[in-house]
Amino acid sequence: MAKTGVIAGSAFHRMGLSEEVNPVKVSTNFGKVTVLESDDIVFLPRHGMEDSVPPHRINYRANLSAFKKKGIARIVGVNSVGSLKPEIPPKTLVIPHDYINLWGIQTLFDGEIRHIIPGLDEDLRQLIISVGEKRKIEVTDGGIYIQTTGPRLETRAEIHLLKNFGDVVGMTMANEATLAQELSIPYASICSVDNYCHGISEPPLKADDILRTARSNMERAKGLVLAIIEEVR
Repeated sequence: MAKTGVIAGSAFHRMGLSEEVNPVKVSTNFGKVTVLESDDIVFLPRHGMEDSVPPHRINYRANLSAFKKKGIARIVGVNSVGSLKPEIPPKTLVIPHDYINLWGIQTLFDGEIRHIIPGLDEDLRQLIISVGEKRKIEVTDGGIYIQTTGPRLETRAEIHLLKNFGDVVGMTMANEATLAQELSIPYASICSVDNYCHGISEPPLKADDILRTARSNMERAKGLVLAIIEEVR
């Protein structure tokens, strides 16, 4: 049975997805990756097993190559984001339809000239949305994700610029989506809106508030992921 791959961050990792997951080391051309594997899922903790790798140091090429070696049929990314729009409040789950990533672009094609037309997989996107509807888990259909480099958050001036072009901002999803497409693995994302971006709302942004919202929102994201896995079983 072709399994579903899930990539998520620290808050999601600590919740666990299954009572019976086994750590498996996967060797790739870009390094070794440890994944957690069960009968239905291969879960990859984005920041490593110890949740210690910052976003700008993640070995995206190894992570996605590990999924390819495991024969994954589809990848669902769970990505923490900030909202660039007042009408997209914290605790929203956004299923983006496109992304902007104009700097630090990842590729597997270092030694050859290859071009892809990047994008998110529409069939998988629609599956996520339909499962949310069935399970009464509210999601927002569509949005443009903008990726920044990290690890710092964005300045007020940067957010003032970015809000004219996108709906949410994060540090990880575009890299994963591009590499997945290079590997011909369908990829779509559940974006957990954990905060308004700097300057979008008052009171001012605080790191502790972001973490509290992230933990709360990840419960809903976890429920949605488990429902997706059940749907494709």
